[in-house]
Amino acid sequence: MKRIFLFVLTNIAVIAVMSIVLSVLGVDRFLTAQGLNVGSLLVFSLVVGFTGAIFSLLISKPMAKWSTGATVIEHPQNETERWLLDTVRRLADRAGIGMPEVAVYEGEPNAFATGAFRNEALVAVSTGLLMNMTRDEVEAVLGHEVAHIANGDMVTMTLIQGVTNTFVVFLSRIVGYVVDRALSRNEESTGGVGYMVTVIVCQIVFGLLASMIVAWFSRQREFRADAGAAQLMGNRQPMINALHRLSTLHEASLPQSVAAMGINHSTGFFELFSTHPPLAERIAALQRG
Repeated sequence: MKRIFLFVLTNIAVIAVMSIVLSVLGVDRFLTAQGLNVGSLLVFSLVVGFTGAIFSLLISKPMAKWSTGATVIEHPQNETERWLLDTVRRLADRAGIGMPEVAVYEGEPNAFATGAFRNEALVAVSTGLLMNMTRDEVEAVLGHEVAHIANGDMVTMTLIQGVTNTFVVFLSRIVGYVVDRALSRNEESTGGVGYMVTVIVCQIVFGLLASMIVAWFSRQREFRADAGAAQLMGNRQPMINALHRLSTLHEASLPQSVAAMGINHSTGFFELFSTHPPLAERIAALQRG
């Protein structure tokens, strides 16, 4: 529940901060005495909608390392680290992507992939995952993360987030303008209290709806990554076994910056905001082939 709230709040906060910054800089020139300049509003909305999403993508790798305390394996210190590097390299070659950085972090069972570019990504696994899963199961999880990278999921999610943010900003101000016109007695006034309050309320409401859309795309992405792992391994059973194993383990809580990229993320009560489908649904999808 807490992470779902943070997921939604983050999306709304990004839009709000960008709107305020650009307003202070005087970029919001779309509201004039002659009415609403739709062209200027669209440009403003695109800047607000995409700037935060693209910036988050570009800093995703260093932020993931910092927030999880992950240590990149540069020179393997033991047999497990050598196996991890060899396995990821083999999976990356099969997927046709560049060798990602491989990292390990302290924590309960989980793993994630992130990075702005498919040939310069990061795959990280927790110590809990390594201790509680068999080699085949860990390889399946690694295959799942490599499939995310090969599918370009990080970029796709950024574009979807940018588009939905753009619509939130654009429609909020359209509705705000209509309400402002309806409440204003002075035809020359623009940007009154009715406009500002309506924009704030609409950004919250539309932001919630946008978060549902982004979460839905994220859930579909997980099904594709599961299938991608099965294809990379030439066998779907290890991925099924890995998901079964995850269902018996205590779920790890990843930092919000990488929670959506984890191998598992609790659905909680509000499934519409969940970035991951229930494990049972993912297992059933793999079993159906």
